[in-house]
Amino acid sequence: MTSPAGIPPTGGGTGEQQRPRLLAVTACPTGIAHTYMAAEKLSQAAERLGVDMKVETQGSIGSENVITDNDVSTADGVIIAADKDVDLSRFAGKRIVKVGVAEGIHHPERLIEQVRTAPVHGGGATAGSGAGAAGSRNGGAAGGGKERGIAYKALMNGVSYMIPFVVVGGLLIAISLSLGGHTDPSGGLVIPKGSFWMDVNNIGVIGFQLMVPILSGYIAYAIGDRPALVPGMIGGWIANTGSLYDSEAGAGFIGAIVTGFLAGYLVLGIKKVEVPKFVRPIMPIIVIPIVATTALGLFFIYVIGEPISWVFEHLTDWLGGMTGTSAVLLGAILGLMIAFDMGGPVNKTAFLFGTGLIATGNQEVMGMCAAAIPVMPLGQGIATLIRRRLYTEQERETGLASLFMGLFGISEGAIPFAAARPAQVIPANMLGGAVAGAVAGLAGVEDAVPHGGPIVAVLGAVTGVPMFFVAVALGTAVTALTTVALIDVGERRRKGQPSAEDPGAVAGEGPAPKPEFTLAGAGAGAGTGTTAALSPAATTAVSAGTGSGSDGEVLSGYLTARTVKLRLDAGGKEAAIREMAGLLAATGKVTDVEELVRTALRREEQGTTGLGEEIAIPHAKTDAVTGPVVGFARSAEGVEWGSLDGTRARLVFMISVPEAAAGDEHLRILALLSRKLVDAEFRERLMTAPDEAAVLDVLREIR
Repeated sequence: MTSPAGIPPTGGGTGEQQRPRLLAVTACPTGIAHTYMAAEKLSQAAERLGVDMKVETQGSIGSENVITDNDVSTADGVIIAADKDVDLSRFAGKRIVKVGVAEGIHHPERLIEQVRTAPVHGGGATAGSGAGAAGSRNGGAAGGGKERGIAYKALMNGVSYMIPFVVVGGLLIAISLSLGGHTDPSGGLVIPKGSFWMDVNNIGVIGFQLMVPILSGYIAYAIGDRPALVPGMIGGWIANTGSLYDSEAGAGFIGAIVTGFLAGYLVLGIKKVEVPKFVRPIMPIIVIPIVATTALGLFFIYVIGEPISWVFEHLTDWLGGMTGTSAVLLGAILGLMIAFDMGGPVNKTAFLFGTGLIATGNQEVMGMCAAAIPVMPLGQGIATLIRRRLYTEQERETGLASLFMGLFGISEGAIPFAAARPAQVIPANMLGGAVAGAVAGLAGVEDAVPHGGPIVAVLGAVTGVPMFFVAVALGTAVTALTTVALIDVGERRRKGQPSAEDPGAVAGEGPAPKPEFTLAGAGAGAGTGTTAALSPAATTAVSAGTGSGSDGEVLSGYLTARTVKLRLDAGGKEAAIREMAGLLAATGKVTDVEELVRTALRREEQGTTGLGEEIAIPHAKTDAVTGPVVGFARSAEGVEWGSLDGTRARLVFMISVPEAAAGDEHLRILALLSRKLVDAEFRERLMTAPDEAAVLDVLREIR
C-alpha cells in the first residue's frame, strides 16, 4: 500500500498503514536564512501529505537535528536541498533527490513526490559539487555563469587550505634565518648544519613543499570531491618538482592551479563513464584515483613539462644577452620576472641568473633581484592594512604574516593573494617589482649573497643600503596601491558602479565573496527622522518589552519600537538598505552608517538576501555598530530584491552585529526569523498590524 504522497513505506505489514519516513538535509553557502526556510517548508509539506520527515539543517551555527544511522536505516528516501557540498555516503542504498535549496523553499510537495521514483544512491559522493549540482544551484543559468561560479569556489577552496601552510612554513623559515642565520658569499643567508635553527628551518621548508600540492589538491576536491583529492595533490607535487620534467624550476603555484582544475574535471569525466554494477563500490576509492593520478601525472610530465623546461632554458639565454644593456632596463625586467610567479620557472630563472653572476664578480644583478624579492609580500601585506574592507578576516591575518615574511625575503608570502585574485595581484606585483629592480639598477645596489629582502641589508651583505631600502619602499608602495586600485576597479566594472573613492559614489564594492556571515547598512542622512512620530502605545510597548530578561522582549531586545517603520519609502534595494541603516542609527548603536551600507551591499553581492514570499533580511557583521541591533519595515508596493521566487520584498528585516559579537546570537536570530516567516498567516498579521505596538506584539511570537 502507498501513502497519499505515493511513497511505499518501509517495513512489514502490521495491519495498520505506516506513514512513509523521509529524511532531508538543507544547506546554503552562508548557512543562514535559506537553510531554515527550506527546512520549515519541507516539514510543513510533509505534514500535509501524511509523511514523517526529519530535516537536518547545516547552518552557520552548525548542524542541527542531525540524522542518525537509525534514521537512515528506517527511511524510505532522502531529499537534499542544498547549494553546498553534502556528504551522501551515509545514505548509500536510499533513493535520493538532489536539488538546490530554492527548490526546497518553493516546491517542497513536488520533491516529496519525486522521492518515489528517484535513483538509488550507490555511495561515496557528495551533493552540491560538480557541474550537475551547479545546474540546480543556478536554476538553469547560462553555462558560462555556472562554470565561473564552480571555478571560483574551487580556487578559493584551494587557497583557504593553502594559507596555513604558507604562514606556518614562511614564519618558521623567517624565524630560523633571523635567529640562526648568517651571510656567506658562497651560500647566501645560511644556517649552520646540525644546529637547532636548521631543524626549525627544515620544518618550515616542509610546510612550503606541501603548500603547492595542498592548493592543487583542494581545488580538485571542490570540483570532483574526494576521488579528486589524491590526483590533485600528486599533480601539484609533480608541477612543483621540475626535475621530473627536466626543468631546473617547477611550475609553482600557477602549475598547481592548472593541475587542480585538470584533476577535478578529469575525475568528473571519469564519474560519468558507465561501469558494471560490481565495479561501482571501488570506483571512488581505487579506480578513479589511480586512473586520474596516472593520467594527470603523465600528461604533465610529457606534455606540459616540456614547454616549462623550454621557457626556463631560453629565458636564461635571453637574460645572458641583456647584461651589457641599460642597468635600469635590466633591473625592471628582472623585477618583473621575480614578481611574476614567486617560485615558478620565471622567478627562478631571474634569481638563478643573478646568483650565477655573483661568482663572476658582478653583484649588481643580484642587487636588483634582492630589491624586488620582498616587494610582493610587503606590498600585499600593506594593501590589507590600508584598505581592510576589501579583504576577509583570514586575508587580513595572512597579510600580517606576509609582511613578516617580506622582511626576510620570502616572496611566497604573497602567493595566497595571487592565487585568489590573479588578475589584480600579479600585475600589481610585477609593476612594483619592476620599480624596485629599476631603482636598484639605477643606484648600482650590490648584493653579495643569493638572497633578498631587508634581512640581507641588515646583515651587511648589501652595498648601497640607503638606496636599497628606497628601492624596496617604492616598489612596495606601488604594489600596494596598484593592488587596491585594481581590485576596486574590477569590482566597479563588474557591477557598473562608481568608484568607492568618489565622495558621491555608491560604496558597494568589496572583496571576493566571503564564506563568513556579513551584514548590511545604510547611508548617512538616509531616513534618520523616520521614527520621530511613534505612537504612545508603541512607546509603552518599548518600555515594557525591551528590558533584559523581560518576557515581552522582541528578538532578545534587539528590535524595539524605535527600529520599526510602518512604511518604507525606498523604491530600490540599495535605497532600502540605506533607509534601514538610518533606522538602525536611531538606536545610537551605529557609529559609521556608510560602512554599514558598504558591508550590507557587499553581502548582497554574494547572493541576494531576498528570501521569497515577499521577505528580505539584509544583514551585516561589522564594527560600524557597537552592539546587536535589528530593524523592521514594511513596503506597500514592495522592493525588487532579486528574490528566488521573483516576488518583491514587502517585509524587510535588517540585522547588524559587531565583528567581535560573542557567540552566534546573530545567527540564532536570523534562523528564528527565517523559520517563523514561512508561516503565511504570521506574515499576513505582520503586514496588516495597524501600528508599531501591534507589530511588536506579532513579532513577540518569534522565540
